[in-house]
Amino acid sequence: MLHTSLEGRVALVTGSTSGIGLAIAQRLAQDGATVCLHGLGEAAQIEAAISAATSQMGPRPRHFGGNLTEPAAATSLVEEVEETVGSIDILVNSAGIQHVSPITEFSLERWNAVLAVNLTAAFLTIQRALPAMLKRNWGRVINIASVSGYFGVPHKAAYAASKHGLLGLTKVVSSETARTGVTCNAVCPGWVLTPLVERQIEARAARDGVSFETAGTELVSASHPSGQFVKPEQVAGLVSFLCTPDADEVRGVGWNMDGGRLAR
Repeated sequence: MLHTSLEGRVALVTGSTSGIGLAIAQRLAQDGATVCLHGLGEAAQIEAAISAATSQMGPRPRHFGGNLTEPAAATSLVEEVEETVGSIDILVNSAGIQHVSPITEFSLERWNAVLAVNLTAAFLTIQRALPAMLKRNWGRVINIASVSGYFGVPHKAAYAASKHGLLGLTKVVSSETARTGVTCNAVCPGWVLTPLVERQIEARAARDGVSFETAGTELVSASHPSGQFVKPEQVAGLVSFLCTPDADEVRGVGWNMDGGRLAR
């Protein structure tokens, strides 16, 4: 995948103060884009994310808040970016939350929260940002879905439903923009080695009385035939590729990065 110049392009990456979203923001900044970070957190965490995403290739990123469990926050986020930075050329919907519970005990409150952040917020940001992309006849909408968009995992009803929905939304937006210079695609990672997953590995290691390395290998090998975690930087590299001219005709794709999990 060739390095591309995104100089002059404005990129909004939701959920980008840590993990996959931050890696994507870093890569787009390295590619020269004007990056807009989004996420909740303490001031020190936000400043650290801005510093991490700062690159000599582009201007210093700006941070925008907004709790995406509230529908109005998603629309306001796009409007604020447009008013203070400029029209969005690249929209990456990376914000996501998770809740684990048997379906018989899954509360409606938690169900609504997961769908609000993982699916409804993406719908609203796309709806608000798309008209300007269409007017310029260029844009990239990239939704960070999951291999959970293809199958169900016990106790993850809302997460699986939201990711299935996100893939459907991706296909619809792609179909509606097929005759334009705007593309819409999704990336579907398996286990990604983020700080959140590292904490799960640490808990597993403590529970089983094994090393961090052993616990991590056992965790990922149960799902990934490769036995390897996906790295956040690899997801970011794919997002970068989807912004290149080489990807002009990549449309409506749910691109798996799962160590071969769906190939079984």
